[in-house]
Amino acid sequence: MPVNKNTLPKIGLLYLDHVLRFFDKSNFKGWPNKIETVVYHWGNDKDRFIKEVRQKKIDVLIGNIPATAYETFREIARELPEVQFMPSLDTQFSNKSKENVTHFCEKYNLPVPKTRIFYDRRKGKRFLNNATYPKIIKRSYGPSNYGGYYVHKVDSPEEALELIDKKKYYPIYVQDFVPMKADIRVMLVGHKPVCAFWRRPPEGEWLTNTSQGGSMDYSNVPAEALEIAVRASKAANAEFWACDVAVSYDDEYTILECATAFAAFPYIRDWIGQYLMWKLSKGQMPCPHIPMYNWEELGKMSSSVLRTMRHIHFSRYTSYSTDTGETFTRMGEDNYPIVNTRTTHEEEWPSEVWNFQDNYPRTESIAAPTDNLKVMQAQDLGLEEAAPVQEQE
Repeated sequence: MPVNKNTLPKIGLLYLDHVLRFFDKSNFKGWPNKIETVVYHWGNDKDRFIKEVRQKKIDVLIGNIPATAYETFREIARELPEVQFMPSLDTQFSNKSKENVTHFCEKYNLPVPKTRIFYDRRKGKRFLNNATYPKIIKRSYGPSNYGGYYVHKVDSPEEALELIDKKKYYPIYVQDFVPMKADIRVMLVGHKPVCAFWRRPPEGEWLTNTSQGGSMDYSNVPAEALEIAVRASKAANAEFWACDVAVSYDDEYTILECATAFAAFPYIRDWIGQYLMWKLSKGQMPCPHIPMYNWEELGKMSSSVLRTMRHIHFSRYTSYSTDTGETFTRMGEDNYPIVNTRTTHEEEWPSEVWNFQDNYPRTESIAAPTDNLKVMQAQDLGLEEAAPVQEQE
């Protein structure tokens, strides 16, 4: 059936100067109408940007927003209520910082390492002076740990205090160190795992990042890691999503990072584009068929080949071939169909409540913090009985 071009929303791709582009128009192969582009130029560009979006009559603005522009785009989205941001600003909440990842996981009861966040450096130092070690200290800003270069293992109060004085990380973000044998990166489209792989540390080391000598393989990713990633994707209402799931030596699974901003092979971005076209066309365009565990077969190829493969399509099996007796790896084990995301109009993570980095009182003279900030102050003191941050009514 031909697509009714007149019923389709007008798509705009969101770009920012000096920021790598996740999507290209070629990721939306087959979209019958013109796709616009709008570029945010930083500085005092908010009003001009809003004007350009309106002039181009964009209905849906697709793109990831970096941490440094997140709060500005919260304001922009409020100025453009007629425009659907995809992913939504709420879905991109975890893109801004690791502290946001922690808040997100705690709200939805997703497993994370025990974490403390300190906005008052004096209270953070007091906690570190009396903590048990080893601990992990991270730079919170941004969804990624940038190859592990902003993740530090400290083994004593002296080492921890020296680190935070040198690095000046704000807030002070501290996690219990849990030795892990590996972590697993899971990528999802429409809440369905479409790629997953192990990242294993070098012998005797603890960082799994490949830039730090870690290795990758695609074999036998456990269902527990996939399930946690799917739960997180659904909680975030994410059209596309990635989770890093740590696996301890006693096979416990915890989320290290999650976001809509992640490195992905071009063919995965094509799958995302196809999914978004299916969603935005209300089913007029085909939904991608992506077999579970496809990564086990594709992962046998050289990464140089995977980086250049585009527009991979899988057909559905109607009957298995009897010529060779071979079938696609673990075909039939598909418990995660691609599903549509919800369309919501209320803000789940309003910045007036959740932007602690800018809103937290820096001095004792600032009175009457919000209830949520009072909770964070209690956590700053290192109180075990401090209540977790609660969902705002």
